[in-house]
Amino acid sequence: MPGWDSLHTLLKLELTQSLEEGKDPDAIAKIRNEIESAHNDPSRLRQIHEQLLALPIRNDFPFDEPNDLPTIRALRKSHSATLKVDWDVSALEDKLYGAWLGRCCGCALGKPVECFMEPANGLSSYERTKTYLSAIAPEEWPPRDYIPAHSPAEDRTGTVGCPDSVREQIRFMESDDDIRYTVLGQILIRDKGSVFSTRDVARTWINLLPYKQVCTAETQAYRNLVNRYEFHCAVEKNGEIDWLWVATHLNPYREWIGAQIRVDSYGYAAPGNPELAAEFAWRDARLSHVKNGIYGAMFCAAMIAASFATRDVLEIVECGLAEIPATSRLYAEMRDVIVLCAQYNNDPAKFEAVFAGIQNALGHYSSVHTNNNAAVCVAALLLSQGDFSTGISLAVAGGWDTDCNGATVGSMVGAITGGRKAPTLWTGPLHDTLNSAIAGYHPIAISECARRSLAIARKIAGRESVA
Repeated sequence: MPGWDSLHTLLKLELTQSLEEGKDPDAIAKIRNEIESAHNDPSRLRQIHEQLLALPIRNDFPFDEPNDLPTIRALRKSHSATLKVDWDVSALEDKLYGAWLGRCCGCALGKPVECFMEPANGLSSYERTKTYLSAIAPEEWPPRDYIPAHSPAEDRTGTVGCPDSVREQIRFMESDDDIRYTVLGQILIRDKGSVFSTRDVARTWINLLPYKQVCTAETQAYRNLVNRYEFHCAVEKNGEIDWLWVATHLNPYREWIGAQIRVDSYGYAAPGNPELAAEFAWRDARLSHVKNGIYGAMFCAAMIAASFATRDVLEIVECGLAEIPATSRLYAEMRDVIVLCAQYNNDPAKFEAVFAGIQNALGHYSSVHTNNNAAVCVAALLLSQGDFSTGISLAVAGGWDTDCNGATVGSMVGAITGGRKAPTLWTGPLHDTLNSAIAGYHPIAISECARRSLAIARKIAGRESVA
């Protein structure tokens, strides 16, 4: 099998990806027919895949979406200035602890209902979670605590997953891809500093991240690295790597959410410096993603970096948008989300109307695409006004990739709130413990992760060395 799914399925998903990135619908329709006539002939399907990749973007496509960093920066409407951060050791460590706690709490809240990301029984993703919780008690919606293990509505919604994260059993932050990537990012930047490369990201994956722990775009990129470049410490070749090929070969997931969930440690490493955090994210994201898949990573890293310097949630979002092309779909769609939230006065009580608007506008994307999930994150942050509980609750209530969105928003509201003021309703059940399934971080105190992030941030800012 060629990675995450069958070759036939990869080709069908590539048709959707090609349409979304602006290739000619008529040419795609012809190729769709060729896929069907090819049946399951691997050789023919691979030829068709190359045909799809080679199709040009149509002339009337209204977006310009480059992959290289200089052109991305040239297409920004502006760029973020470095923001003033309180570098007092105690103050910044508390903000970093809050960010780590927020990421863990938001992820743990979303994990049990991640399996509700697709519509079922006439219910949309967020309606499944609403139905599940409201059947327990009306006040359970939107989430006010970790997700209960059972609901009277399970016959309509389905059952939840991840028993180590349900209300009755949660005792720590269990291993999850969202958290593993945060750990890997910390290890990478601790060891390589601010000059780390995409090759360093790849080496970190190969050395520390088992193939079975990656999904979709990361699976395809991992496979491409190993197959073409012999990415093994004993035989690795030091020549040039075609990163665009690594990110696109048999990878129709290249604008999905995978890169966006990998970047939090880059924001932690560059507090108050959204541009630097976005650059770090670009170096990571291009390993497996292109276009909006890259921009989502840059956008979120920049927002997280800004969250250490300001409590103004709109300013945080603007700092993120300032680091991506103003000519991209993601930029345009996030602008629409800002307007949508403003129409409801950024009132958290109107969250269902906001999420319905996002569903109407962006529901055509995969439930694990970058753009629609980034929209949920932006809406949850704006409606929360920086409040920790409201932020992670609404990020999960919005549906689709609930643990990813809860974690991303958690980093931001956690940095705003700080560890000391983070609500014990959420933080207490974790017992300051992370089980990441990464060597040296299983188990580890979440507070220790924050201390390590502090040392890294101070080192990068030229304030002290990393121990």
